[in-house]
Amino acid sequence: MKKIKFLALPLLVLVFLSSCVSVRVASDYDRETDFKEYKTYAFYKTGIDKAQISDLDKKRILRAIDTEMASRGFTKSQNPDILVSIFTKEREQVDVYNNNFGWGGWGWGGFGWGGFGWGGWGWGPGFGWGGNNVSTRTEGSLYIDLIDSKNKELVWQGRGIGTLNNTTNIEKKEERIKEFVSQILDAYPPALAAN
Repeated sequence: MKKIKFLALPLLVLVFLSSCVSVRVASDYDRETDFKEYKTYAFYKTGIDKAQISDLDKKRILRAIDTEMASRGFTKSQNPDILVSIFTKEREQVDVYNNNFGWGGWGWGGFGWGGFGWGGWGWGPGFGWGGNNVSTRTEGSLYIDLIDSKNKELVWQGRGIGTLNNTTNIEKKEERIKEFVSQILDAYPPALAAN
């Protein structure tokens, strides 16, 4: 029974850590659109300029989108079928963990010498953690919009929400951005597009 308790804690930590790195994705689209007609794309500068992130992160996102679009058979064009725009949101997430875990507490105790003894209720020694741990993390949303270039209407939108790694390690930051973009664009094209 004790082994289960000790194995459960690392398992919970592993599940928590893995949930921090995942990207939650949602998408929406215009059901009247035939997505098979789209073969070329370009970036929609007006929309991208409004994204409230650093120019370096914008470049990272756009490079990741270029890679993903090419892998899906799209080519960049001066006369595109669709325009790609992005915008971002972020918020600080505060997590409070109650660590009141342990053994010990109120219970029946006893003490004696050679058959004589006494016992009673009391506070017993034990093992435990106490207090609360508070941590903050930045949760970000990246939106990728696909706009029909002829009628300038939004035809598809993908959103990825996940924890942003506040890191100075550029390679880790670029990998996280690639992960966001890749998982968002995995939802394109929609399976139920109109023909």
